[in-house]
Amino acid sequence: MGTEASLIKGQNSYPAAYQDPKRNSKQLLESLPPEFREAVSANTHLFSYLQDILAMSYSVPAYYTQLSRSLMNLENINVIYPVGGPLFIHVYSEHVGARAMYHCVEPIIPLRSQDLLHVMGEAVAYRIKEDFEFKVEEEHIAKLKEILASAVSITNDTKELGEFHYDDRNRVVYTNEETYKVLEYTLIKNKVGLGVIDPLIKDSYIEDISCDGVGSIFIEHRIFSSCKTTINFDNKRELDSYVKTLSERSGRPATFRRPIIDAVLPDGSRLNLVFGEELSMKGSNFTIRKFAAVPLSITQLCTYNTMDFMEAAYLWMLLEEGYNVWVCGETASGKTTTLKSMCTFIKPEAKVLTIEDTPEVILPHDNWIREATRQGEDEASSIGIFELLKSALRQRPNYIIVGEIRGKEGLIAFQAMQTGHGVMATFHASSVLKMIQRLTGFPIEVPKTYIDILNAVVIQSAVRNPKTGKPDRRVMSISEIVSYDPVEQSFNYVDLFKWNPTTDDHEFAGIGTSYLLEERLAMMRGISRRDVRKIYDELESRAEILRILSKREIFDYYEVWSYIKQISGLGIEKSLSMLKNGEM
Repeated sequence: MGTEASLIKGQNSYPAAYQDPKRNSKQLLESLPPEFREAVSANTHLFSYLQDILAMSYSVPAYYTQLSRSLMNLENINVIYPVGGPLFIHVYSEHVGARAMYHCVEPIIPLRSQDLLHVMGEAVAYRIKEDFEFKVEEEHIAKLKEILASAVSITNDTKELGEFHYDDRNRVVYTNEETYKVLEYTLIKNKVGLGVIDPLIKDSYIEDISCDGVGSIFIEHRIFSSCKTTINFDNKRELDSYVKTLSERSGRPATFRRPIIDAVLPDGSRLNLVFGEELSMKGSNFTIRKFAAVPLSITQLCTYNTMDFMEAAYLWMLLEEGYNVWVCGETASGKTTTLKSMCTFIKPEAKVLTIEDTPEVILPHDNWIREATRQGEDEASSIGIFELLKSALRQRPNYIIVGEIRGKEGLIAFQAMQTGHGVMATFHASSVLKMIQRLTGFPIEVPKTYIDILNAVVIQSAVRNPKTGKPDRRVMSISEIVSYDPVEQSFNYVDLFKWNPTTDDHEFAGIGTSYLLEERLAMMRGISRRDVRKIYDELESRAEILRILSKREIFDYYEVWSYIKQISGLGIEKSLSMLKNGEM
């Protein structure tokens, strides 16, 4: 069952000319590439916007139906791309080196006709009955469209966008078809979506949305990095109203008594907000962390050089055998993205259990239990990762994946590893030594003698790409934890892979350096010390398989998973031969 809630709109700052578009000639349309011409022809608001930016002496933007990472290297950004329906995004830089601007090109009612939104809201509200209920978003949208159709009548008496007549006795709005479409878009955006920021939620290229208080909203874009949007809040009252309603949509209303909220939005994004100016000097603020519906695949990460194929092949060998691998790094280093891509290496028949504060890890496995923490009104009614991990030990999974380990649950994770469960997790630490310091210190307090049960540690970081100078993410190292020396009170670990910041290469320490491959995996497979080279041959074969998949542009997460499943059944050498011969 759903409830209605209005989202008070912040300002979407369009160029002044866009409020009163002057439409002219076909020459503009004829000059555009076919796909851009088709989009402009089907969307009058996009055509008007394009005319306006040209009138202000801006050049014609490049139109892309999909963005590629090659665009990260643009010095002067001027790009338009579709998001879905009538929504388009224009990203541009006002001069070389400036922070990119992010503008939502969407159907809007002209400023001169803002009363139309008020009477439309009145007409719709009049028709919403007490039994207005819905179970899913699609049903909510369908019901609102049905109500709007009875509240707004299309007539030929009105010609201009935003022109209307209102019958206040019957509460019926009379307007033209173009205006009706804009009203429908606006109604769905404000009632089902999240109002002024809904275009940002819909844009799959956005990772984070940040409102620091009164003023502009900023975003972190997957291609164009940090951007300033043309969406802004002009005063604290408007911002407070929006933030309060945003918190209600998450199911955890903000109040002056409870002004700090951590919650999940309907689309699964993570919301953190601070309500009111008592704690936040610029007014209420909020941050939304978005998650991709389909994770990046391991072949994509290798293509991006986040890691190389040898590193991916090594992780494949470990995870297939149920070893414990943690991904560590600082905030926004891409830990969770890497963790999700690695999950396709877990055996297809494994029973996997994920435990998270905010559900974001997506697995392709059939036997997958997904659990999330619960925040209650008090401590007694809350269930955290610690309790879920304790419960997980009784469910006998092959792998336990913890979204993030922060506190005393770390000790339970090590107990799980001691009892034979494979554990994957993310952890905040910028190096192996700092990870060990955090694990063995307060409040986690893992005994030092337990640490070597953690087999391998992936250290990842946000870096500046030495070739492009742009921000990027790299696996800095993959290390094997070998042992703990109680006499010297020191830990022995091997950096098997290291990133070279000068060449942007991932360097392999070489044959004879891996404890896990030689002393553990080789022994399990009956390979003698004399033939230990075979285990490294397998590593190279797996890396070659991933290279072939990448060359064939097998990048979709689930398509990669399909290949991994086939390879798991056929074996490495047979699969490699079939791939080379085009038989798979």
